[in-house]
Parts: sequence; C-alpha cells; structure tokens
Amino acid sequence: MRSNHKWGKVYLAVVFVILYMPIVYLIYYSFNSGGTMHDFEGVTLDWYKEVLHDTRLWIIVLNTITIALLSSAISTILGVMGALAIYYVKSWRMKQILLMLNNVLIVSPDVIIGASFLILFTMIGIQLGFTSVLLSHIAFSVPIVVLMVLPKLQEMSSTLIDAARDLGANQWDVLTKVVLPYITPGIFAGFFMALTYSLDDFAVTFFVTGNGFSTLSVEIYSRARQGISLSINALSALLFLLTIALVIGYYFISQKSAVSGMGGRRR
Repeated sequence: MRSNHKWGKVYLAVVFVILYMPIVYLIYYSFNSGGTMHDFEGVTLDWYKEVLHDTRLWIIVLNTITIALLSSAISTILGVMGALAIYYVKSWRMKQILLMLNNVLIVSPDVIIGASFLILFTMIGIQLGFTSVLLSHIAFSVPIVVLMVLPKLQEMSSTLIDAARDLGANQWDVLTKVVLPYITPGIFAGFFMALTYSLDDFAVTFFVTGNGFSTLSVEIYSRARQGISLSINALSALLFLLTIALVIGYYFISQKSAVSGMGGRRR
C-alpha cells in the first residue's frame, strides 16, 4: 500500500511537471534581454514595459474582461434557471433528453461551434463584433454552469423543501431562502468556470469576431503569426497570473461558503 501511494505521488509530480514546464519556460524567457527564446543573455523588464505601454492592447484587455464578466454573469443566471428546470422535470426520459441537449455544446469541437455561430449570425444579420462574441460566449458557458449547479440540486434533500412548505413558505420563499442558498457553491463554481472558459477561448471567438473588435486570445494568435516577440511571453505570463488569481479567489469563496453552510446546519 505504501509503495502504491509513493508511486502515485511520483506520477502526480510528473504530470504537473509536464503541464507546467512549458509555462515556466515561457515566463522564464519573458525576462530575456536577448529578444529570443534560445540564449538567455540577461534579465530585463523591457517586454513587460512594452506590454504595459501598448494602448491598443489594453483596449483589447478591457474588451476581454468585459466579455468575460458579462457572459459569465448572464450564463450563470441562465444556467441556474436551466438546472432548476431539468431538476424539476418529472419524466426521466425528458430529463435525459434535456441533459443530452445541454451537453452538445460541451462535447462538440470548438471549430464546429464557431463555424455554426458564424453562419447563424450572418444569416440573421448580426454584425460580427462585440455582440456576436458575447452571444457566443454565453451560449457555450450556459451548459458548463448547468453541469456545476445540477449536482448540488441532486444532493439537496427533499426534506428541506418539505419542511419549508410545512412552515408556510410559498414557492418563491422556497427558491430564494432554501434552494438558492444551498446551491450557492455550485453557482460560484459555474460562474468562475464560465469566466475561465471565456477568458481562454480562442477557436469560437476567432470565428465570430470582427469590425475591429478583438480579444486577448485572438490578439496573441495574430501577434504570434507575425513572428516571435517576447512581448507575447510577457503578456502570456500576466494572463497566467490573472488565471491563478481567479483560481485562488474561487478557492477562498468556496471555502467561505462551505464554512457558512456548516454553520447554518449546526444552527
């Protein structure tokens, strides 16, 4: 047993090294004064200064954050509504059909989703830009939120709802004072997952962006095609730090929610 446990730790360490080594390599050369990713000549912050003084890039950063926050908030609301709808469906067959339809956008290739949205927006006359990107991000984020919230609903005991109704609570009170507080960790998980997916998405956004509107993932791809520049490394390093900050923020919020939930149960 101890031997298996030891090899499990070694395997986990190897996996993490493989996953994070390219990121470490990228960040390491973002401080290279030589301007290449071959020979490290010295430490410099010039590439970070170049990124920080790039006005166009900061507009793109603002676009990306705006899209991510809006799409995450809207998709969280829609996802919670969808999860509640699926949960309260009485027919097992209909519930499975709804779950299958929900999972289509998750299992479908991003290229197919992006091309489909491009054709749809072209047919209905929506100009490619902020609106098309926002709608696309909402569409592929909603199923993620549903999958984060639905397990929390399934964990919830029906006796909680029965007890609330016995105490005179109406349907709205049951929803706002029993169901939503119980599934709050799932709602936060869905929001942060949607936020991460929106910030990282490239394939779908590449198809539906236009009219001078761009996001960071598309901008990094465009710059990389023009040739190697360590400003891309610096930008990627900053994005990586932002992602870590989001993960840490989600961790503390989930821990706080868990502690408050335990305190509520003790009462």
